[in-house]
Amino acid sequence: MDERCNILFIMADQFRHDALHHVGGYGRTDALDSLAAEGVSFHGAVTTSPECIPARFALASGLYPHQTGVWRNGPVTLSPSAWTWTRALVAAGYRTSVFGKTHFHEAAQASGDLRDGIDLMRGYGLLDVDEIAGPRASMLMRCTMTESWQQLGLWEAYRRDFEERFAGKAWIAKPSPLGLEHYYDTYVGRRALEYLSAYDRPEPWFCWVSFAGPHEPWDAPSPYDRLHSASDMPRPIPRMGGSDSARGLLSDLFREPAHAAPTGESEIAALRSNYAGNVTLIDDQIGTIIDLLKKSSVYDNTLVLFTSDHGEMNGDHGLIYKGNFLASAVDIPFIVRPPKGGVANQLGTADTLVELIDVGTTILDYAGVGWPKWSNGRSLRPILEGRSEAHRAFVVSEFGGHTMLATSNWKCEFDPHGEPVILFDRAADPFEQHNLVAVEGLNEMLDQLQGMLVAHRNATAGQHKITL
Repeated sequence: MDERCNILFIMADQFRHDALHHVGGYGRTDALDSLAAEGVSFHGAVTTSPECIPARFALASGLYPHQTGVWRNGPVTLSPSAWTWTRALVAAGYRTSVFGKTHFHEAAQASGDLRDGIDLMRGYGLLDVDEIAGPRASMLMRCTMTESWQQLGLWEAYRRDFEERFAGKAWIAKPSPLGLEHYYDTYVGRRALEYLSAYDRPEPWFCWVSFAGPHEPWDAPSPYDRLHSASDMPRPIPRMGGSDSARGLLSDLFREPAHAAPTGESEIAALRSNYAGNVTLIDDQIGTIIDLLKKSSVYDNTLVLFTSDHGEMNGDHGLIYKGNFLASAVDIPFIVRPPKGGVANQLGTADTLVELIDVGTTILDYAGVGWPKWSNGRSLRPILEGRSEAHRAFVVSEFGGHTMLATSNWKCEFDPHGEPVILFDRAADPFEQHNLVAVEGLNEMLDQLQGMLVAHRNATAGQHKITL
């Protein structure tokens, strides 16, 4: 019997870092809070890109957008010949699976059926697959889930609901017509549970459970839509000072109606409470899967990771969605619960600076598998086992030609020419209200950060072809 650890990788889409109850108190997250207590919740984690496709391509490849050329969402497909850490797991003898959203390919666009991409998925190193699209794409994209909706007469109601939302106020919070049993996050959790319940192979398993929520729209089904009182939600962060003259990514977002949050406090509170309900729904699905592993006596020998591709503004700074480097969009949850005995001193929480691309290298390290030298991911295992305190001196996120570089104390956005456009003092200004980029006396700090960016780009120079 192979004694290597099993690996449960859980991912949510557009899940804010402070949506974890033990971080920001958005709502109940009992299962994730328990995972954090058994392992480590890294509070210094950021996404490699604050939008789905560039973040997920970076996750799979260990490469930054400036290396892959994938800076935004678009009609791109990850090449099955590109190196991925899931392929490395298969080569090492793991049985791999995915249930939920990947956003790795556009192969199904012509036929409108995600199942036409099954050969691509297996090329990526994902052998057992039940893939779904995100909430918006599920209006049109066929898959096993949407076929079940069609058979139940729910798919047309789902489409009508979306058309009504986006014909008016897209941010309106109201429950999904799917109901709890057929909601997409319930489906993903159920399919993963069924797979793991029936798993009877000699190989260790890797299971990626990839929820489509709490990505907008704000459509948590009943009873989760009313689980958390709107009055209990954290108040939105005010818009940063000087927003009228903001440069960089925010200069467009602050003027773009599609990204404008509702102006009424009650509407923002309703939006945030619905989001919190979806977060708790996902947490309950995770709890059910964890309970199964415990009852099956495999939990002690299972590595569990939880993260998200990026956050959601949810009304902070007067914005919704993502596509910027403010904390609400770029900070992500990152929990690692190693196999039993794998955490030194039960750390619980850590402020270690972490990037989304550290997922793959951490997984491979616990699986006993090496990774290529050009991968930018770094394993967190030495931190978890108390063998090291050093991980990253700074973290980087990239989007639309712009780059964020953040240390423990400072965060700076650089435009495509490498010029600083936004600077925050993270310690003195955690809510990012004051752009200090033009303040006298900080030129030396800006020069240091700019020098870090230049050194980082030099160290990661060279394009890597990972798309078809």
